[in-house]
Amino acid sequence: MSGQGRRLTRGDLAGDPLTVARSLLGCHLVAGPVALRLTEVEAYWGVDDPGSHGYRGMTPRTEVMFGPAGRLYVYRSYGVHWCANIVCGAKGECAAVLLRAGEVVAGYGVVEQRRPGVRRRDLARGPGRLTRALGIVGEDDGAAVVGRGAPFVLRAPAEPVAAERIRTGPRVGVSGLGGDGERYPWRYWLADEPSVSPYRPGRPRVRRG
Repeated sequence: MSGQGRRLTRGDLAGDPLTVARSLLGCHLVAGPVALRLTEVEAYWGVDDPGSHGYRGMTPRTEVMFGPAGRLYVYRSYGVHWCANIVCGAKGECAAVLLRAGEVVAGYGVVEQRRPGVRRRDLARGPGRLTRALGIVGEDDGAAVVGRGAPFVLRAPAEPVAAERIRTGPRVGVSGLGGDGERYPWRYWLADEPSVSPYRPGRPRVRRG
């Protein structure tokens, strides 16, 4: 498949999530016949990050986020759609990169069946659309993306992404301190890519009763 380089290893994902997030831009995530070129991601960094699911420590839901690196952390957002993250960092450290958007570069016919009538740029434009395009569901939580026999494959781009193409900003839909773009400008995307999702701020939570 053109545009792809070498297969990533667990060592490539062993760095902190800010470094790994940048390195994932332009990479190809392959699931069976479908491949996406990643154009937008977000970093989440555990107990020091109020936007992270692991901020308050490990739970049965977030155990995968604590490593080892090279697995998917999959969760359902607002009970509607699945979101997929690449777990990174050292084992025991809660670190992951949310896959926000990508361009379909292989398996277009399969994706079109999964998302009929959708414009090509919108097929994986947003985390829920991305998982539908790849066929990722809750049962894939903990699935490997590195190593022999992994059901998903991560490949580096054939050519390194130029640093000047990478943009940063506040994370999408994150409320409270974790959504502060000055302290946590941890959304990364490739400039001038139609598949990148639009930014929207988080909504403050309203207490009821």
